[in-house]
Amino acid sequence: MTGDTQNFTHPSQTSDSQRGGEASADSAKEPESPHGAGLAPATVAVTSGRPDRVQGSPVNPPIVMSSTYVSQGVAAPGELMYTRMDTETWQPFEQAVADLEQAAVPGVVFGSGMAAIAAVFSFVPAGGKVVLPRHAYQVTLGFAQDLAERYDVRVEKVDVADTESTIAAFEGADLVLIESPTNPMLEVADLPALIDAAHSAGALVAVDNTFATPLLQRPLSMGADLVLHSATKYLAGHSDVVLGIVVSNSEHLVNTVRAYRTLHGSIAGPFEVWLALRGLRTLALRVRAAGENALELARRLEAHPKVAAVRFPGLPTDPGHERAAALMGGFGAIIGLEPVGGLEEADKVIAALNVWTPATSLGGVESTIERRRRFATESQTVPENLLRMSVGIEDVEDLWADLAGALDQL
Repeated sequence: MTGDTQNFTHPSQTSDSQRGGEASADSAKEPESPHGAGLAPATVAVTSGRPDRVQGSPVNPPIVMSSTYVSQGVAAPGELMYTRMDTETWQPFEQAVADLEQAAVPGVVFGSGMAAIAAVFSFVPAGGKVVLPRHAYQVTLGFAQDLAERYDVRVEKVDVADTESTIAAFEGADLVLIESPTNPMLEVADLPALIDAAHSAGALVAVDNTFATPLLQRPLSMGADLVLHSATKYLAGHSDVVLGIVVSNSEHLVNTVRAYRTLHGSIAGPFEVWLALRGLRTLALRVRAAGENALELARRLEAHPKVAAVRFPGLPTDPGHERAAALMGGFGAIIGLEPVGGLEEADKVIAALNVWTPATSLGGVESTIERRRRFATESQTVPENLLRMSVGIEDVEDLWADLAGALDQL
């Protein structure tokens, strides 16, 4: 491990060894000003991760398609040597996402969102304890179960909307992993309260910020130790890459996560990361348009006679509305819909749609929909007829006409 970890420090970082090992407490509490400090997030998404402004230089960073670099002797800190360790094609994206999350150091990109999740779970020792939402992403729940079976890790699932009972579960925890809003039930957590309580219990806190994006919520500013994204979703935004990323204010944690990536080989291809950076440039436009569509559709769905329940934090009637309004800069673009009837009626709605795409992912420009309990690994407390809707940027009237027509057939 020592040989690898000495050679892939990000060029914009100072290595832990140069700072005396652990990152200082002050660095975790008072992050250095990121690129574009004082600029609006929409501007940061466009400007961060660009090449230096030198006469004749490209506006966009190049893609470097090389598995190895010229290297002789002992590599200096930050010197590129082998692409499993680092490549200059990752670095602009890692910097841009860190800037959006207002992280003190660049992030660590992974080959998938689950690879990022696995890196975060690596902080839980054998026989340790992890706390996570009962309605977290079902593959995250599956990964936790695998740790329980193979490494005797205690897994405690909580209702993150219930702050008091969630805090009670933190005793003895090594890691608290929070989703807010949760996937797919859209429960909203009191992140500042949970993060403070988890730290008081001695736990590391990670927040999956995929649904909210750094435009609507920045958990590091609330004290989270780690923030992760399935960059496949909103960050890249076009359903054409599979990526994950982890960011932190702690250089020590970032270097530990980067060492995990190097040793486990959970790396991303340079072209995919370049595409994700290109997608990131329009993040603010896409999040705004999709969020406006989602709010309008949720309002209409709430009044539709063939709808039994709607879950969307933007609705004043939603259980998470007040908390989301206080803690988030918007409500996102994911809707939970329960049509009247059971799973057969829910499947009929999907089959009757033409504009909406039946698909499992989310956060792209296109609107997608799926019945979540079609997966055997989905939480059994998710309603059988729940449809998770990822609202895209199409014309809202076209989306509504398609959806209302499908519901009217029930």
